[in-house]
Amino acid sequence: MAFPQSFLDELTARSDIVDVVSGYVQLTRKGANLFGLCPFHSERTGSFSVSPDKQIYYCFGCKKGGGVVNFIMEEENLPFPDAVRFLAKRAGMEVPEEEGDLEAGRRRQRLLALNRDAARFYYQLLQQPEGRAVQDYLDRRGIRKATAVKFGMGASPDAWDGLLSAMVRKGYTKSELLTAGLAVQNRNGGLYDKFRNRLMLPVIDTRGDVVAFGSRVLDRSEPKYMNSSETPVYSKRRVLYGLNLAKKTKRPNLILCEGNLDIVTLHQAGFDNAVASMGTALTVEQTRLLSRFTKELILCYDNDGAGKTATERALQILNGSEFSVKVLQLPRRLVDGAYVKQDPDDFIKFQGPDAFERLLNGSENGVEFRMAQVAEKYDLTSDEARVAYCEEVSRLLSSLPGAVEREIYTTRAAEIAQISPEAMRLEVQRAFKRRARQEARTELRRDLNPAVRTQPQERSLRYANIRSARAEEGILRLLLLDDSLFPQDPPLEESQFSSPLLGRVYALLWQTRAEGRPVALGPILGTLTPEEAGHISALCQQPESAQNARQALADYIRIVKTEADRRAGGDADPLLAATEKYKQGGKRHV
Repeated sequence: MAFPQSFLDELTARSDIVDVVSGYVQLTRKGANLFGLCPFHSERTGSFSVSPDKQIYYCFGCKKGGGVVNFIMEEENLPFPDAVRFLAKRAGMEVPEEEGDLEAGRRRQRLLALNRDAARFYYQLLQQPEGRAVQDYLDRRGIRKATAVKFGMGASPDAWDGLLSAMVRKGYTKSELLTAGLAVQNRNGGLYDKFRNRLMLPVIDTRGDVVAFGSRVLDRSEPKYMNSSETPVYSKRRVLYGLNLAKKTKRPNLILCEGNLDIVTLHQAGFDNAVASMGTALTVEQTRLLSRFTKELILCYDNDGAGKTATERALQILNGSEFSVKVLQLPRRLVDGAYVKQDPDDFIKFQGPDAFERLLNGSENGVEFRMAQVAEKYDLTSDEARVAYCEEVSRLLSSLPGAVEREIYTTRAAEIAQISPEAMRLEVQRAFKRRARQEARTELRRDLNPAVRTQPQERSLRYANIRSARAEEGILRLLLLDDSLFPQDPPLEESQFSSPLLGRVYALLWQTRAEGRPVALGPILGTLTPEEAGHISALCQQPESAQNARQALADYIRIVKTEADRRAGGDADPLLAATEKYKQGGKRHV
């Protein structure tokens, strides 16, 4: 292991999972466990469970689970060693570093230091004659010097190796520049700067580290915008540009836009609650990040086809979440007799901050936006089009979770279609029933298929022998339920387990007991991948009776031994065989 096991045991003992999780999630006790809204996916009803007794968490919605270290890895986007250091700092413990961990941590810190020094290089160049072209561009855009400083803006030199040479002189290697995405290798093996003659915008995470860069050309050359590629310290799915500043806003919400320069303009105009995704549509990971700082989002994408599509996708991700969501649609601007789209930067420039504030206050909610999108498709003066509109909008309204919400917007849809509310209500009710029947059929198919019902969700963890694996799960649950059930000697070898993961956890439990340490799931989960930890947490949430536990354990052990002997003899798992027969149409025989 990367850290001494005794240190990990003490760390998890000092890091009570309820205390740690409560710093991110509001928890309410329900029976033996505590529940809250999952921080890993958007939901309106809390399905995130924390077990104080087992020191684990599990979400019944997104199926993620684990111990306290796994939680910090997921929530703070940290690798295992850094999550351990994070918790150690919180607990006031000194971390006993091993050579491998020291090296991995050193590489990460070197990349962050390289990014920071690159940002300083670009910033300083903007203040010098070599950065005059970028400064002229900022002046044309109306971006004030104080705003440029606030965002750490810079200029990349109009040279092939300006940054490369400067960073090598500072002691960074060419390999580090490649890994950080600041340099590119040509076909001959030579390196050159990735960003040349561009406005540079450092991307800073909520911890204050420079993790990447955005950039824009000064002329009409392509690509117009260029961002850092994924690196060991940067994942665009997990970062929002400007959130390091917007998290301090006094406004009650956050505005989500498309472009980095839109964010700069909005902040300069007094809207310091604006953030942008990094060249990608809104992701679940970004909603988790946003949920730490607000429960109210305003979507403000460009008013063109791509912007409307991005808005629709964002609304689908946020549907049923704890967020209150509104949509701000920027009106088109008349230019030379034609209406053209506006982004927030254009609107602020031509209409001013007060006009944007009025739009912000009048922004429509997500349902109103989607209803308007449906209405735009049809000429509602035509009877045929009105019928088609009613069919489509009823499908939309049938997906709303609340009866009151459906009733309100059903009445509004009836007004738009110019039909009676009763007729529209009947149409929505029919759509709601169709949706319910479809969901029921889907659930029934899933329940009829034994492979789906008993298999782990993650494909890489699928069981090769379902009968043995169910018994293996029972063994783990019983040993964790009561460590007095451990026999004098291990009754099974790890190799007898049909599931490599379950066998590995079984072996770790015995190793823990042999070393005289308390048998607990939390430290073991910290050594597993997120998918593995989620699956083990899920199976530990399943009930296991303490009555006749010794007999149940003996029965489980017998099944595992029998199935191991069957596999050694080349026999197939009968339940898997039945499943294959089901897939081929023999449902009645399963």
